[in-house]
Parts: sequence; C-alpha cells; structure tokens
Amino acid sequence: MDLELKSRTAVVTGASIGIGRAIAKGLAQEGVRVVGVARRKELLDALVAEVKAAGGTIIPVILDIVAEGAADKLAATAISELGHVDILVNNAGGSRPLPIDAPDSAWDEAITLNFTSYRKIAHALLPQMIQRNWGRIINITGKSEPEGLNAAFAAKAAVHAWAKGLSREVGKHGITINSIPPGRIMSEQIRRNYPEDYRERFAEEEIPVGYWGEPEDLAALAIFLASPRARYITGTVIPVDGGLRRYQF
Repeated sequence: MDLELKSRTAVVTGASIGIGRAIAKGLAQEGVRVVGVARRKELLDALVAEVKAAGGTIIPVILDIVAEGAADKLAATAISELGHVDILVNNAGGSRPLPIDAPDSAWDEAITLNFTSYRKIAHALLPQMIQRNWGRIINITGKSEPEGLNAAFAAKAAVHAWAKGLSREVGKHGITINSIPPGRIMSEQIRRNYPEDYRERFAEEEIPVGYWGEPEDLAALAIFLASPRARYITGTVIPVDGGLRRYQF
C-alpha cells in the first residue's frame, strides 16, 4: 500500500532511541522529511547517518523539550528547516513511580514531561496545520492499568483526555490526533532491567502472542496514522501490546 507520505514533513520527539527512533526512521523511509528531536547528540547523529545512507532525510535538533520556551523554539526551528510541519509525533517521556508522600516538585516534573510538553508542542504547531487544512498528531502514551502510584500514568491519562477533546475541535481542519499506548516493547532499558528468563516467562503467561514487541511493531501503526490513508481515524487510543491488556475497549 502506498501511504502517500512522500514529500510530507514531520517532527518526532525522543527520536534517538527505541520507539521514537523506529518511528523517525520509518517515516524517513516513506519519503518524509523528519526533524528528529533528542537530548543525546551522538545517538541522534548515528540515526541521521543511517537514514542518509539509505536515501532518507532526518534533520537533528538537540533540545530538552521541558525547558522553558522549548515548544515555541522547536516549532520555529522545525518550520524554518521544513517550511511547514504536517506530522507531529509526541514520543519523549518517562516513567515516574512515586511514593504517597512525594513532593509536589516530583509530580510537577512528571506531568510536565509526559503531558504538558505534548500539549505545548502540539499547540505551537497547530496554527500552521489549521492554515494548511491538514495535519497529523500522534501521541505515544501509556497503559491505563497502573499497578501502583505512578505520575506518568496520570499524565498519560491526561494526554488521552486532551487528545480526545482536541480531536473534536480540529477535525474540520483535516487534522487528526490519536494516542498509542505501548505494551511490553523491547529497549535497552528493558534488556538491562529484566533478565531474559523473566521476559520469556512473562511473555508465556501474560502476552497472548507470546513475545515482547519491538519498536518497529508500534512504529508501523504510528506511520499509518500519520498518513492520508488514516483520515477517518481520530480521537482514538489504540494499544500496541500483543493482547496484554485485559479490558475489551
């Protein structure tokens, strides 16, 4: 299937590793010019070189997305580099398990990283999407079944509610916004924190398809949602988890 993405433009945050890297690379392979945003220059440079060797384009931007004024700076930089931005993939984030007596500063940090930065970047890019009557916003979020107190879960739930509301406002402008909560997706952190025997046992007992996913498994959906082919899908939360979640909706 031709996803009709050639000549489109995109911004992908958290693009240097894992899911963000797979999405940025996959979009570039489809002919999208991508601004890849990350904090670690050496990892981002390696991605740029790999994609360039394959004939694609990723423009590196080293930026801490939670810094003061980062959203406006990113929007200005991306528009300067690309001319306009068709696609935004909000991916940068991090888990924040917290004790009950955690200070407000810990909650504020997690909410800023996992919700506020998503909202600010999207709203900074929305005016030019509205002006051009086309846009795609994809949020990489998290599960809705917290095992305990985790500020990231609360923040990701906020993303889902915000994205649903926004989808009803911007649909008339040809803009869609969707969220993808990952299941157990392999990463360097996963390999470091969970021994292989644990991963095999967990997959056998908890994941219906029987294995942990790879970043490319999620990237495939994100790239489709970024395409003109996905024009009638908006306001959704679509897990990519091998059937791990137990609820039916």
